Amino acid sequence: MIHYKKVLPEYFEDLASGKKKFELRLADWECKVGDVLILREYSGGGYTGRELRKTVSYVLKTRDLDFFSSQELEKFGYQILSLD
Repeated sequence: MIHYKKVLPEYFEDLASGKKKFELRLADWECKVGDVLILREYSGGGYTGRELRKTVSYVLKTRDLDFFSSQELEKFGYQILSLD
C-alpha cells in the first residue's frame, strides 16, 4: 500500500540526505512492513513539489506497551533513536 504524508523541510532534508532513518507518526492510520511512504515536503502552508519514496521496514506501535509508568512518561516523554 502507498501512503502520502507531509514532512516539514528540516525533516525532509535529513531524510533526503540519509541522516534521518526513522519516522515518528501518530498511529491514526494503518501501516505495515512493505508499505511505501511518499513523503511530501510541506512548507508555508503548501507542498514544495519535492517528494521522497521510502519503504517501511519496521513498525512499532506504542499504545499497548507498558514499559514505563504514566508518571515516567509525563516527566520524561519518549526518545526515538536511529541506529546505524
